[in-house]
Amino acid sequence: MTQSIRVLHVDDDSSIADLTAAFLQREDDRFTVETATNADKGLGIIRNHPPDCVVSDYEMPGLNGIEFLQAVREQYPDLPFILYTGKGSETVASDAIAADVTDYLQKSSGSEQYELLANRIRNAVHARREAERADRQEQLMRLTEF
Repeated sequence: MTQSIRVLHVDDDSSIADLTAAFLQREDDRFTVETATNADKGLGIIRNHPPDCVVSDYEMPGLNGIEFLQAVREQYPDLPFILYTGKGSETVASDAIAADVTDYLQKSSGSEQYELLANRIRNAVHARREAERADRQEQLMRLTEF
């Protein structure tokens, strides 16, 4: 049985958020995508029911995508976070890397971008789940050594 993947997509343009959610869910039936139109709403959703991956725009009112990432990292340091933005620049990418972003993807035209985004989400979630599984195995090994 394959595990579902809960994705939170935060974008101040609700039509883009809804379109992205629809394409992602069509791309992979394991995806359940919830949307929020700003970082504060996104943080509330994360606190109530942490997703498997966050996808966020950069330019938003209130907290921008990097500030949102930093707020998420304070409580959820290992939660996969993909900055998915139309405002691509070396400065934004550098700031995102410094803030420990999982992945960075620039929005483009065409439906191929959603296939790429879906792949990045799957890879990020898989890597986190494998790391968690390895941590549990290591803890079990330590317990059985006594």
